[in-house]
Amino acid sequence: MYPTPLPLATYRAAIALDEAFGPGADHDPDKRPADLVRETLGLLADDSAAARAGLRRGAADRIDDDDARRLLRAVLTVRDPGPLPTGTTRLLDALLAGERLARDTGDATSLPTVRDTLPHTAYRAADRTVLWQGDLTTLGADAVVNAANSALLGCFAPMHPCIDNALHAAAGPRLRTDCHTIMSLQGHLEPTGTAKITRGYHLPARYVLHTVGPIVDGPVLPHHQQALAASYRACLDLAADVGGIRSVAFCGISTGVFGYPKAPAARTALSTVAEWLDLHPGRLDRVIFNVYADDDRAAYLQALTEGSQPR
Repeated sequence: MYPTPLPLATYRAAIALDEAFGPGADHDPDKRPADLVRETLGLLADDSAAARAGLRRGAADRIDDDDARRLLRAVLTVRDPGPLPTGTTRLLDALLAGERLARDTGDATSLPTVRDTLPHTAYRAADRTVLWQGDLTTLGADAVVNAANSALLGCFAPMHPCIDNALHAAAGPRLRTDCHTIMSLQGHLEPTGTAKITRGYHLPARYVLHTVGPIVDGPVLPHHQQALAASYRACLDLAADVGGIRSVAFCGISTGVFGYPKAPAARTALSTVAEWLDLHPGRLDRVIFNVYADDDRAAYLQALTEGSQPR
């Protein structure tokens, strides 16, 4: 028997979900990003996470700018939730705001639909969905979906190539703090097939939906498919409960280190989203299936161009 997941109403106010994010500092065009990185590393040098990430006082002065930025990301990746040293938040806000401005951000509402790109597809939700290949941290959707682990605190492995790591790195440490607040209130690990929502902070997306998909080690069994479908439904249901969300962008839930084969995962994603949209007409304007690698895209294209309805 799985424990009952914490409902939105119980944690919504605790993480100020409905408040617009106002960073402690805006981007300063006269301040070099490298200088912000080194100042921040200086403040973090005595933090408990510094040694775990390989940061020693003065170390940032002996490495180049790119290595210094990677070191800062590593410190924040391994750092437990909690208050940052005085002055660190303001520096990080200025740095992350500048990095967001420097990235090309895509507008989810301007992306071509599946119908636009594949006019002969049999997919019944083709007019309401998008297949988009790109970096999810640059997409201006109302909400993006994070494939989380059951601790729901993000990935603690520096530079790990998972979407969990990428979203937390771009959003900043407030994201982990919110997740910690939610998990502390819940009192147990996040069950598979459920979802939580936080603000997106320095991401272009206002919200992040965090869901735990199934782990597959061997053949895909019916309970794997049911759990994956539950993750997609949980994210959509939660998005529908939050005012103002009109577009949701999904990553490939469970298809990374969780081992779910890409082709059956794509079919489940497509059929589950289409069914949800049919049951909730007009609630969302766009659902985006985000793919990063070419084989991820190929799996969706195969499902979308099969002669029969994706299922």
